[in-house]
Amino acid sequence: MAATDPAERPMLAVAPADPFAITVHGVGDGKADDTAAIQQALDSAAEKGEGIVFLPAGRYRITRSLFIWPGLRLFGTGERRPELVLADSTPGFQKGVATMVIFAGRGPKEGKGPAGKVPFPPPDAVPFNPAIADANPGTFYSAMEGIDIAIGAGNPAAVGVRFHAAQHAYLRHMDFHVGSGLAGLYQVANACQDLRFFGGRYGILTEKPSPAWQFTLLDSSFSGQRDAAIREHEASLTLVNVSMRDVPVGIDIDKGYGDWLWGKDVRFENISKAGVVISNEENAYTQIGFENAVASGTPTFARFRDSGKAVAGAGPAYRVKEFTYGLTLPGLGTMGTYQTRMDQARIAALPPRRGLAIRALPATKDWVNVHTLGVKGDGTSDDTAALQRAIDTHRVLYFPTGRYAVTDTLHLKPDTVLIGLHPDLTQIVLPDGTPGFQGIGTPKALIESARGGEAVVTGLGLFTGGINMRATALLWKAGAGSLVEDVKFQGGHGTRMADGSRFDPYDATHSADADPRKRWGGQYPSLWVTDGGGGTFSDLWTPDTYARAGMYVSDTQTPGHVYEMSSEHHVHTEFALNNVANWEFLAPQTEEESGESQEAVSFDIRNAHDILIANLHAYRVTRTVRPALMAVRLQNASNIRFRNVHVNAESGLGTCDENGCATRLRASKFPFENAIVDITHRLEMREREFAVLDVPANPSAPPATPSVTKLAGDFYAAAGGVVDAQGKLYFVDHHSHRIHGWSEAEGLTVERDDPLDPVNLTIDRAGNLIVLSSYGRNGTVYAFKPGTPDTALTVIPPTPAAPHQGALTALPVNLWNNGEFKDQYDPTTDHFTTLAEMFARDMAEPKAQEYVSPDGSLVLPAFRMFQQGPSDHRGWRFGDTMDAYGFVTAQAGSRVFLSNESEDKTYSGLVGAGGSVTDLKPFANRGGESVAVDGQGRVYVANGQVFVYDRDGKEQGRIDVPERPLQLLLGGTDRRTLYILTQHSLYSTKI
Repeated sequence: MAATDPAERPMLAVAPADPFAITVHGVGDGKADDTAAIQQALDSAAEKGEGIVFLPAGRYRITRSLFIWPGLRLFGTGERRPELVLADSTPGFQKGVATMVIFAGRGPKEGKGPAGKVPFPPPDAVPFNPAIADANPGTFYSAMEGIDIAIGAGNPAAVGVRFHAAQHAYLRHMDFHVGSGLAGLYQVANACQDLRFFGGRYGILTEKPSPAWQFTLLDSSFSGQRDAAIREHEASLTLVNVSMRDVPVGIDIDKGYGDWLWGKDVRFENISKAGVVISNEENAYTQIGFENAVASGTPTFARFRDSGKAVAGAGPAYRVKEFTYGLTLPGLGTMGTYQTRMDQARIAALPPRRGLAIRALPATKDWVNVHTLGVKGDGTSDDTAALQRAIDTHRVLYFPTGRYAVTDTLHLKPDTVLIGLHPDLTQIVLPDGTPGFQGIGTPKALIESARGGEAVVTGLGLFTGGINMRATALLWKAGAGSLVEDVKFQGGHGTRMADGSRFDPYDATHSADADPRKRWGGQYPSLWVTDGGGGTFSDLWTPDTYARAGMYVSDTQTPGHVYEMSSEHHVHTEFALNNVANWEFLAPQTEEESGESQEAVSFDIRNAHDILIANLHAYRVTRTVRPALMAVRLQNASNIRFRNVHVNAESGLGTCDENGCATRLRASKFPFENAIVDITHRLEMREREFAVLDVPANPSAPPATPSVTKLAGDFYAAAGGVVDAQGKLYFVDHHSHRIHGWSEAEGLTVERDDPLDPVNLTIDRAGNLIVLSSYGRNGTVYAFKPGTPDTALTVIPPTPAAPHQGALTALPVNLWNNGEFKDQYDPTTDHFTTLAEMFARDMAEPKAQEYVSPDGSLVLPAFRMFQQGPSDHRGWRFGDTMDAYGFVTAQAGSRVFLSNESEDKTYSGLVGAGGSVTDLKPFANRGGESVAVDGQGRVYVANGQVFVYDRDGKEQGRIDVPERPLQLLLGGTDRRTLYILTQHSLYSTKI
């Protein structure tokens, strides 16, 4: 198929009628400079908050970066797709990275002007503009479709598109003729479909998406890149029906990094060096998997950068049934080991390329505008009857932007196609209190498909309100050939109201809706697939807090394919399955908010079999204040295959304060404690980062190895412990504001019980407990001596850092350091700053202020704090010292062990002035919660269980604990008791 052949490429042959849309009026002859005309249309659309822009067929030469503002969608129209052209040797595109089209994070009103700081202006803008912010985790709905990119000769720094946005952002139906340029895409986000990359140094060059979740690429191809089709790291790259041809390397993962990489039906042709280059071996964040890949002229399927090992193909042409590398688990209740698995066979020749994962929509000539059929879409008229007549009499319906109020179920025919172009601007809305949707009863749908058939719903927002107890937004019974894509289930974060304002689901304390009549979790699931339903579900976002679940699949064995679906902020469940078989979930992303989702699970799987879940990101925000037992709950489930699982609790702060802009994520103390719990067999999976786990019908329990003693329990969330000179343990149960003590002589005691928000403890040589409290903008530090009256307390103010001869420095034992938002790529060295380098850089930075204990023998450096919300008890504070499970202490000049959670790795480093730590050396490829060292130099690392290493980093054994260990401390009168704090209990063992 020729690169410019329009016959088989979906597009808007005619611009659909839409009173909200703006059309670009440029020259389009490939010679005139059309930059200003295109940008003017984008700016005008952004004045409305969100918008649709049509670019008619033509060749549009641009000479500087175009900015697509948040919520804008730029569509090419015409019989031949329009093309954005960068002429030969265009000034500004010769050095560094220089991008033609940039998805921005602020609109033209907010983004222009010198006042205030803007977080992370894209450095690749031509010309650079410090007043414009990069797209970020809050950039929703932005898209570009049906527009080609062409880069002329003499532009070695040129990139087609910078795409760093979040949910419902996409690129579709685009060709990138990169030619002399650097890459077609630089930075990626969410989902892309039907992209073709020709030439260039890379097709895609990227690091982690700004929201830190997955990037899914569907039905796309690469050919003729000079270095690699894709160069990336931590993109959580999910590929379906992607081909790579005539390149040295298919996928090149950067040195020092891993990725959650999953490929289904990937095709490698004439790849001279390796289909995939894998870096960062034996690290939990390196999770690589392929299913049903085929290759020809590709002698090496996988090459390992660090060790030099290679996995050869089975012949000139071969099929890879499955390839996996990473932490591989023998079963539930076990810990993993690093393995490479390859199941391949030689074939005579490559088979034809598979059919599209995402079916093409009908041609625009077949679309019928619902406004021509008496439908109003004004938000007040009841459009129910008119819409149902339209569905009954026309197969393909187009919805211009508007709000379509309905008061009864819309019933689709087996072949109905509903099309919108913007799911935030084009919503079908069920008013609150609609009769028939109230009280106890079976689910009543806003839209219900016919059983079987090949119905399609795309580009629409569905809103069932907050006072419609029986409502489910989409009841789907359509067959395997059906499609639901680019649909937003409104009602939570990112919802746009009729007046243009953003919907706020919270009261002042974030504990309920501001309207007490609206009950969180009080409606049926937003998307319910049942009664033999199936099909393809792609690029969906369902954060409706009022719904019981984001997606519920029940009573079906019809195959289902879910690609890049974001299900968030539900009270109980994000994805639920009951009596289901033959489904796959590729790149499902879940996020649990601190207010509504404290008890939610990512997946609740019951009575199900033959399910694949790959590239799962199960995430709880930093603001979370409550522990949760599991991300995935299994009950009577069999043949459940998990591939590439990432269970975390980090939160990006893409904001600025008086100290500058945040450039990394913060970690929470409350990720899911276990990735998976099988309730039927009472087995749990402690590993939260792994590549492979298969769950059979009757998993066998590993042998019990009790080696610890439970000392106390029933805590809400214990952490922040310290041991005094006599070996007595003190620790915090933050939820109750209580500071406990423990010793063999006294047992469990309560040392303080005051509403002072204690978080972490340390102790000076005089025996004063130093308490870090979460109260105040930067937290508060105070001190008291155990055994003194409750009224005895000294607040310690921060003071400028200064030398303290012989004093101990207290440092957070676990940190999360993972570069976000700010580009890590240095084009002058062709190097991405690695996680280890970022960790070393940040740890080497001395802190300007410190807290000095009453006797001057201990210093707590004042690590930087960030704040969200009010500075009183309603807000949240984040910082390394606040987020840690505890502190470690050491004198300046001595070495200390620290855990970097963002790598699951333990380091040792040299303590210096101002809390700096230099000369960081990797110690163990396990890490996360805590680390402790005994008198013989043995090192204990908490990472699902307690792993024991000798002083040289060689694993010596393991201490199994009935609950997930969080903080480890050596104490007791002889300092030979290892205290192990979990969320809810205190354990110990003799060493």
